[in-house]
Amino acid sequence: MIDWIKAARLRTLPLSISGIIMGSFIARWRISQDGGFWDWRIFALALLVTLLYQILSNFANDYGDGIKGTDHNRIGEAEQRAVASGKISEKQMRNAVILFSILSFLATVALLYLAFYPDYAKEFWIFIGLGIASILASIGYTVGKKPYGYLGLGDIFVFIFFGLVSVCGSYFLFTKTLDWDIFLPATAVGFLSAAVLNLNNMRDIESDAKSGKKTLAIRLGFKNAMVYEMIILMLPPILVLIYMMINGLQKQGNYYAFIFFVMVFPLMSLRRKMMEVKEPKELDPFLKQVGIITLVMSILVAFGLNYFN
Repeated sequence: MIDWIKAARLRTLPLSISGIIMGSFIARWRISQDGGFWDWRIFALALLVTLLYQILSNFANDYGDGIKGTDHNRIGEAEQRAVASGKISEKQMRNAVILFSILSFLATVALLYLAFYPDYAKEFWIFIGLGIASILASIGYTVGKKPYGYLGLGDIFVFIFFGLVSVCGSYFLFTKTLDWDIFLPATAVGFLSAAVLNLNNMRDIESDAKSGKKTLAIRLGFKNAMVYEMIILMLPPILVLIYMMINGLQKQGNYYAFIFFVMVFPLMSLRRKMMEVKEPKELDPFLKQVGIITLVMSILVAFGLNYFN
């Protein structure tokens, strides 16, 4: 059991639920302005769905890199990868990927049925398509003949699914509308999610190069990848700040909505420490820290909008 828990890579889960928290509680604030109803069951199911997607992605990543031999060249965390180390067989992990694909799909159907059926049948089927796309994206990062993670496209997919789909999708589940300004916090979460993946790829830049895994970090080179990292870590608080200001929260006197901006300080400290790194393997601790910062920022946005208003 302990090997399966390690393979699930629990430290990645806080990042995965950040977009759901951000989108759902911005929707709660919107709905409260109109005196509408916010269904906590939708929120709970959305959290379950995204956690299943994340675990599915981690299992598929372990399986895909394991059978391709990518993990055998890695250091640090990669030593604990289940398939590469032989702690879990390829067949067992493949079966786990199939099982979590099924569980993810069933949970997605339950969530969308609760949110849309029967009054929004068209939206129900559109989101079923998005759910299937999310499952395929979770698997396709390292699995298949041409996994997109090996082509340097991982950052784009993470940005889309962890940022835009997660935040905008959860927002739509409640509001049944897609306001243009929701793309600002969605982009913020997407950038932070891409920052975690880029850190992961910078850490593994030497072993990935040996294995033929051409991540964006490899295509850019370590120094340029670090510049890219600094940019996408700097923009998220600014984007959320713009969202708050264009919605007039400062004019309404709800200054608590801006409490999230305190995360600028740990982000500044984090960027400074990253730039002092000499060896790629030294980046490993920052992955968890960026994930936690993303989660805390989402929670602060949720509280600032809804509980101090």
